[in-house]
Amino acid sequence: MAPLVIPKKSSVLIAVATLFAASVMAGIWIWHSAQVVRPQLLTEQITRGDIEKTVLATGVLKPAQQVNVGAQVNGQLKKLYVAQGDQVRKGQLLAEIDATLQENELRKSQAELQSARAQKMAAGSLLKQYQQELKRQRIMARDGAAVQSEMEKAQAQFESQMALVHVNEAQIIQAEMALETAKANLGFTRILAPVDGTVLGIITREGQTIVSSQTAPTILVLAKVDTMNVHTRISETDILKVRPGQPLWFYVVADPQHRYQGVMGTIQEVPDDALQQDVSPGSNAQQPSAVYYSGVFNVANVDRKLRTSMTAQVFIITDRAKDAIRIPVAALGKPQGKDRYRVQVKQNEQIVSRWVTIGINDLQYAEVKQGLTEGEFVVLGEAEQANG
Repeated sequence: MAPLVIPKKSSVLIAVATLFAASVMAGIWIWHSAQVVRPQLLTEQITRGDIEKTVLATGVLKPAQQVNVGAQVNGQLKKLYVAQGDQVRKGQLLAEIDATLQENELRKSQAELQSARAQKMAAGSLLKQYQQELKRQRIMARDGAAVQSEMEKAQAQFESQMALVHVNEAQIIQAEMALETAKANLGFTRILAPVDGTVLGIITREGQTIVSSQTAPTILVLAKVDTMNVHTRISETDILKVRPGQPLWFYVVADPQHRYQGVMGTIQEVPDDALQQDVSPGSNAQQPSAVYYSGVFNVANVDRKLRTSMTAQVFIITDRAKDAIRIPVAALGKPQGKDRYRVQVKQNEQIVSRWVTIGINDLQYAEVKQGLTEGEFVVLGEAEQANG
């Protein structure tokens, strides 16, 4: 069998095809390697917006006005006319205490007053008799017919009876005061609402005995919840940045999506812990590891979503730039002097370095004072490498 002979021209074509295939494969490998080694740069456009520098504080919500409604007299709680959550008006009847003891005391005081008045009438009648006798003795003495001892006796009886009448008058005043007290105590058996508000809780139940002479027993807690106070704890590291009148916003843990606006009210000059410690010379009071100052502000609660003892996250605005040119903080590297940074800017598919000066920083965006304009694109996360 004769051997297969490949023409010379075919050999050249095979060689060229093999070389072309190798070149394509090499190009694909080089392109793939470049994609792996050099990741795509992330950029973000420079925009305008508001930047707020804030101090974070925790807070607790309390009613703007809260009253512990108690009893001023002893007795058994006979009837409650309200329940927790009820809305009440000032002067509305809330509860009644068994008034048996107070009614008896009132009748006793009335009887004592009548007795005192009767005693005064009797003493007054006798005083008139002694006064007439004294008058007769004086007439007889003028005519020289009086006996000295009878004159002295009439004078003593009159003066003694006059003093007794004064005692009776004082007893009447005391009886009248006791009667007024008894009437007041009887009125205290009807517990009336001192203010408009909401019943937050019932402390004493029907049938319980109240002894007001030992403590001031609370029957129920009443509060006006249309306005709530937020009591905040401000760290000593931030207290010099905060002052009354600063705008703020907060949310409650139960509803973090809803923002409430407010203004800082009063700020306590001394921490509560310091007020409770012995600060006298020679005392061994120790400084607590963390010091917090109390700040209080109020917020409207018309829809009554805010409730007592809710936890609030409060953001006190210490500085603000409105409608400012802003750069993402992720585009900044290490500072190159006070408020100066070198950033990477994308221009016509090229990356160039540029100096920028920034203002306030809210840890997400920084205010651009100089170096960038709105609409430019900056590289995120590459600035630090370029500075190095």
